[in-house]
Amino acid sequence: MSSSIKAIVANKDADGKFNAALTTLSLADLPDEDVLVDIDFSTVNYKDGLAVTNTFPICAKLPMVCGIDLAGTVVESRSPKWQAGDRVLVNGYGLSERHWGAYAQKQRVNADFLVRIPEVFSSELAMAIGTAGYTSMLAVNAIRDHGTQPADGPVLVTGGAGGVGSVAIMLLAKLGYEVVASTGRPETAAYLKSLGAKDTIARSELARAAKPLEKELWAACVDSVGSTTLATALAQLRYNGVVAACGLAGGGDLPSTVMPFLLRNARLQGIDSVMAPMAARERAWKDLAELIDPAALKGVYTIEPLARVPALCASILRGEIRGRVVIDVNR
Repeated sequence: MSSSIKAIVANKDADGKFNAALTTLSLADLPDEDVLVDIDFSTVNYKDGLAVTNTFPICAKLPMVCGIDLAGTVVESRSPKWQAGDRVLVNGYGLSERHWGAYAQKQRVNADFLVRIPEVFSSELAMAIGTAGYTSMLAVNAIRDHGTQPADGPVLVTGGAGGVGSVAIMLLAKLGYEVVASTGRPETAAYLKSLGAKDTIARSELARAAKPLEKELWAACVDSVGSTTLATALAQLRYNGVVAACGLAGGGDLPSTVMPFLLRNARLQGIDSVMAPMAARERAWKDLAELIDPAALKGVYTIEPLARVPALCASILRGEIRGRVVIDVNR
């Protein structure tokens, strides 16, 4: 087994300036955790963009190997839960924050963080879904658990062309919901409809100051944007509607009122993918395996080499990435 490991490592230089760059590590550098994983693929998520660019201080300690998603094969295990040859993935659990993460060719990982990759997915496809798709599934399950049925009306997906939005559209359409996707990029309309969106609306129709209550439009919403977009979605919910909120690409504020909750019985359901209980994770990946056509994923993602991670992380923060980016850590 080679002891040389390529990784994207965040650290501070001699002048105290933050930097995340391609670095060579050894096996001895890896943390003392129970399971050594030979990583095949990772991904680029919005949170990865924040971490690698240090736009928000995601890395709670330095040095830190970045990357919140990984898929690969167990090489060694001190845990009875896992054996060499098991195909596994990790989403969140503080990778890139408190624990060394996925932008590496190998990583030692806490045995309790691992989820078995469903048989229908390769490591590549598991990361084409990644935290974005897994978060989408948690959000869609929250809508289903609320009791929202396809006959109740259209479901709004904000940030439709992003990773969360793209997979959410696929899932909701597969389940029979009428999906309306919001996007700030008119050129993505054909892409969004190819995923299953019935219609699209401009981001500007939502990213504005909202009235306390507006015309009832949406039975439910998957929101990855936050701020004024989320406030407008709440104001436009139909009676007993639900918003599954899972992101803040547009900002962390919420300039809303209590009116939708008091007068329309609205529900705002937060979606946390980082520390979600294992039962919720396993349910989500089981549902993804049943609902996602692996062939349909091919048009949703691209593959990039590990060295491109810093540039891609800057791009995702600028809203320039469509769909999903899979990182081949061995390229």
